[in-house]
Amino acid sequence: MNLINDPWIPVIRELGKDRIAPWQIVERDNPVMEIDAPRPDFQGALYQFLIGLLQTCFAPEDEDEWEIYWEEWPEPERLKQAFVNPVSAFELYNSEGVAFMQDYDLPDGKGKEIAALLIEAPGEKTIVDNLDHFVKRNQIAGFCPACTAMALFTLQINSPSGGAGQRVGLRGGGPLTTLIVPQGNGSQLWEKLWLNVLSVEELPGMDSVDSAIMPWLSPTRLSDDNGRITTPSDVHTLQMYWGMPRRIRLESSEGSDKCDLCGRETDSVYRHYRTKKHGINYDGPFVHPLTPYRFDDKKKNPPLSLKGQKSGLGYRHWLSLAFQDLDRGEKAAKIVQFFNEERGQSLFGSSSAALWCFGYDMDNMKARCWYEAHFPVFSLDKNQKENLVAWAGELIAVAREAVKILRNQIKAARFRRPGDAKGDMTFVDQQFWEETEQDFYRLLDAMAKLPGDTRLPPAELFLTWLQALQRHVFSIFEESTLESAPEGLDLKRIVLAKQELKKRFYGNKRVKDLKAKSTIREGV
Repeated sequence: MNLINDPWIPVIRELGKDRIAPWQIVERDNPVMEIDAPRPDFQGALYQFLIGLLQTCFAPEDEDEWEIYWEEWPEPERLKQAFVNPVSAFELYNSEGVAFMQDYDLPDGKGKEIAALLIEAPGEKTIVDNLDHFVKRNQIAGFCPACTAMALFTLQINSPSGGAGQRVGLRGGGPLTTLIVPQGNGSQLWEKLWLNVLSVEELPGMDSVDSAIMPWLSPTRLSDDNGRITTPSDVHTLQMYWGMPRRIRLESSEGSDKCDLCGRETDSVYRHYRTKKHGINYDGPFVHPLTPYRFDDKKKNPPLSLKGQKSGLGYRHWLSLAFQDLDRGEKAAKIVQFFNEERGQSLFGSSSAALWCFGYDMDNMKARCWYEAHFPVFSLDKNQKENLVAWAGELIAVAREAVKILRNQIKAARFRRPGDAKGDMTFVDQQFWEETEQDFYRLLDAMAKLPGDTRLPPAELFLTWLQALQRHVFSIFEESTLESAPEGLDLKRIVLAKQELKKRFYGNKRVKDLKAKSTIREGV
């Protein structure tokens, strides 16, 4: 199967489901509305595959050309011709030589079952120790070619640590990806993809198809000799879309069967691959255009991609993902920054787009959860943006203080020696962030609508947030401390913990500042 020429990408067209080749995303007759992958991580990977293909082979020269194709889609034949150059690099299987996302020359290697391409698959040690309790071994035996391609690409771009010599992805293991998408359900796939493509003025384009962009086109840059690393100066900028840290080679398919992932009957099924250690060891200041990063103010350490977290994705991450969180040194992905500065107002006026964020929460090589969320992105002028970042930062900062106090006092109510108590208390954080989310976004929307010359937001907005925090902090405390059986309660300890909760909450500096601002009127 060739991933450029053959119809393999599962999609939803206006009139039903279909399978398409990449260039068919711009067909106007019965247009493609959405990708229809069998798994959420494959869904995110296919978006990145198509965006990477457009960025590599069809990047506009400047923003004027970008706008031309936003208003009037390219003809399918035009896109098909643009994808001709790298077509030989996209053969899924080749007994030797070039094969998509696979080691150029891997005559030997350790044999693996195809299910091991899935990020959540139990590792060798887990299986040997008989610890595969939740994700069982031997549940998946064969993939169709399309699912094999999806699994292979998903692993390479998200590659977590996998033991000594198993290299992580170019963005680190399990990075977050953030994409700008139009608000609402009526948009078509081309619009969703094209919004995330930069012009050549913003990101260098492809002069020729070679291993500097697609590393599987030549022998792998191995990292076994004195731990050799690969930095941005060693590769083309576009390799960020095609990073290949794992040395993998598919074994030949084994005849017809049903795919264990998508359930489709297939003429060929892949059951095994082989692999070796010490693939490309990416290091240094890579900044992927679709990923937010934490930057070191002193510039001693390279940028660190933001990752999925155990308590999920919520509005506490909004600043970092949609703009920048100066207190934490975190900045939105380059594509999001460009939208905020250039495309937002010209395309959407006063209406908003959305930010689709997704990624794995990884504990080293163990996948704990897949998270995805949608956040608002506003089309604002310079002054409005500065105001919103400052004001939203205040709301989030005081919420972080509140949940910290809440968590500590729930521990104090539950345990005689809370400092020594072990166990996961993230359920408190998760409940707090979920319950205050709608209040935050209502205030955020109200603040985004204020004129840029507004010196202070109306005091009632701060008051509303203070009241929301009070309401949820004390209600969550009550629920969390009174939910156990009566004989297990220490009512005296709970009463003391609640008293301390009130003292610490109302005595907190950020809460006091919020209360003061809730009584200030502009011009007073």
